[in-house]
Formats: sequence, structure tokens, C-alpha cells
Amino acid sequence: MPYVTPSHPAPSPRSRPRRGGRWSRAVSALAAALTLAIGAALIPQAAEAQAAVTPAAVGPAAAPHAAPRVAAALERVANFGANPGALTMYVHRPAALPANAPVVVALHGCTQSAQVYADNSGLDTFADRHGFLVVYAETTTANNANKCFNWFQPGDTRRGQGEAASIRQMVAHATTAYGTDPARAQVTGLSAGGAMTSVMLAAYPEVFAAGAVVAGIPYGCGVDVVSAFSCMSPGADRTPAAWAQAVRDAHPGFAGPWPRVAVWHGDNDATVAPRNADELRDQWTAVHGIGQTPSRTSTLGPNNTRRSEYAAAGGQTAVEVNKVPGIGHGTPVAPGGGPEQCGATGTQHFIASICSSYWITAFFGLDGSTTEPPVDPPTDPPTPPAACWTASNYEHVRTGRATTTGGYVYAKGSGQNLGLYNTFVTHTLKESPAGHYTIATGSCP
Repeated sequence: MPYVTPSHPAPSPRSRPRRGGRWSRAVSALAAALTLAIGAALIPQAAEAQAAVTPAAVGPAAAPHAAPRVAAALERVANFGANPGALTMYVHRPAALPANAPVVVALHGCTQSAQVYADNSGLDTFADRHGFLVVYAETTTANNANKCFNWFQPGDTRRGQGEAASIRQMVAHATTAYGTDPARAQVTGLSAGGAMTSVMLAAYPEVFAAGAVVAGIPYGCGVDVVSAFSCMSPGADRTPAAWAQAVRDAHPGFAGPWPRVAVWHGDNDATVAPRNADELRDQWTAVHGIGQTPSRTSTLGPNNTRRSEYAAAGGQTAVEVNKVPGIGHGTPVAPGGGPEQCGATGTQHFIASICSSYWITAFFGLDGSTTEPPVDPPTDPPTPPAACWTASNYEHVRTGRATTTGGYVYAKGSGQNLGLYNTFVTHTLKESPAGHYTIATGSCP
């Protein structure tokens, strides 16, 4: 079993202490096995990821079996300053990077590398188009056997410690070495990188103006390798106030402004349960002091990704949730040369559906459009068609459409009693508006 410990390379066999006897060694081996399993659980089979791409979910110009577009080789930064998390820094620098350019930090998923994430996510396409620097942080097998960021290890998720501190130092180095604007730093990531994005937004809210969590997990959920499993699936159901307190505790005394947050999640994600998207919404809307009822709803792209926006008092979107139909665990991409297309699907965890990087770039305000509220925001926005879901009570809870208390299941939003918490009782739930579920009576779309 590989040696796994956060933030530090493995010691040589001769340097390992032998105190504690068989029991101590057995506990250490179990912890290593669980840490390895966390990474393995975040690595769905390639066949599963590909099978999740249905023809209806793929845009007209998006080839589901397209070969990956090979991006320009990233530039490795040999020395970026203090590095307690033992990470590696890479950058993608557009040929004509303007002065005071924005910077986007990108965090890869398990088993991936900075270059793989750059080649397939599509971020570099928009960096070249709009003129911003992309910083790719990369972890190693010395930190985690499956090259996952250690989003569940307190020594790597606290302000000033481990991997979180290393990523923050990369942002500081980008300002001094590349002239980026420290007021326009953003962060995004997939899976374990998405969970680490939550960490950076909570631990360093004064550093990041916004973040985008792709198939990730709320901050403060996993605190060790055991609890991390239940955070991934079925997910943790906490009140918005409890989630928000976890964020505030990460940087006590910080009064804002808080980062804006976009959430992206596939409806069919069997690795990180879709309910995590709703819990992330609850966490960050509560941090911003706004409710969990969307201010605006809409659909995006040819696959009708469902977007719910939650506006702050001034009308600007503080939190948005994007639920992508028909895909499992991965980054949504849309290969092609169109203005709203990007990425490649030849590598695992990049799924043809919609170019999430295009919309994330726009959410960050880096595409030249304004992120300010409209002059006359709609008071009664149009409601998209209702979505319906037929599944067992267990699956409704796992995917975040229902909660369980005292052995019974209740639809989120309406609170309707669905019966016992098991795999035998089945209901069709209608979602309208976003996040509000009722037992469907009559026709469903």
C-alpha cells in the first residue's frame, strides 16, 4: 500500500518510527487505505463517464469522441515562494497579456495533471481570447496516492497551512512576477479540485473575488478520510446557517465582501452526489445573507442546462447553480470552434455537453461583459419548464431532492412526506421552481 500523508513526501522505510506495535501499524495502514480509497472514489470508470453522454445532451458541433486538443505546454514556475503544501505551479500566459490582467487559479481532479486540465477544460481558450493569466496548481503522489488535492485534511485546508497556503502564495507570485491585478483573482476546479476551490474561497475570501466549483463539495464537510466518503455520497444535509458558520470560522473576523460563487454539477453524478450542489447553494447564499429562492432562472446551451441565480441586494448575482442534464462526474465541455464551445473529450472526466469554461469566464466578468446588475432587473422572471424525476426514496435523498428524518423522507422545498427511507418506495417528483420539489400529480415534461 503506498504511503499517503498530506503535504509531505513519503519518508524512507528506515526513517519510519516503530513505536506502538502491531495495533499502531494497523491503524496507520487503515488510514492509508482510506485515503487511497477517497481518491479512487473520485475516479469513475471511463466507460461510465462516456455512457453519461447522450445524443440529446451533445451540441450540434460537439463530437463526443473528439480527440483532445493539445494546448501549448504550460510554463513551470520553479520558485514561487513559501510552499508548505509541496505543490507545483504552472501558468498559461497569453501572448499579449495586458498589464493588471485578471488571474484564474485552476485546480485539477484526481489522477489528473495541470497539463491535462489545461488541454481539456477549455480555460486557455478564453484566457487567450480575453487576456487573463491562468495559474495551474498541481499536486503529487507524495501528497496523495491518487494526486487528489487534500480537501479533507485539516492540515491542508486551514488558512496559512499546507496546500491552501501554497495556492494562496501562487496568487501573490502571479502579481509580482506577471503584473496581475490582485483585486481580480478567481479560482475554479473539478471534483477534488472543486472541493479545494471551496477551501480557497472560505480560507482566503479577501484574495478571491469569485470562484466556480465543478462537481465539488461545500467547505467544512469532510474533516478526515472517513467523513469525506459520506460528504461525497450521499452528501451532508445541514442548515444554511450551519454551512455559513463553517465558512466564517475559516477566517474569523472577516466581514466581507464575500466571493461570488458559481456551482456546476451533472444530474447523473454517481461519484459526488448532486445534492452537494444544493448544499453549496445553501452555504454561500447564507454567507451572503440572501435566501435560497432563486431571483432568476433560465436555461443555457443546446442541452438546456438549468441555471438558478441568487441576487444580492444590489441586483448582482452573488451565487448561481448550474445543473447539467444527462452527464455524470466531470467537467462539462463542448468541443468545437464556435464562440460558446471549448475543450476536448478524449480524456476521462471531460464530458461533451456544454462549455462550462465559457460560462464560468462570463460569471467571473472576464469576457468583456459587465457583471453589474441590469438597470431594470425583472421582477417576475420567466420560469423554465418543470423537471421531473422518478426514483426510489433513497435515490431522491442521495441526489438532494429530498431529506430524511426519523426514517422518513421529505421532499425538499414542499416538505411532503414521501414515506420510508428505502430503495423500495418510489415517487415522481416535480421540480418547480428550482430547488422546490413536490409529488407529481398528472403530466410531467
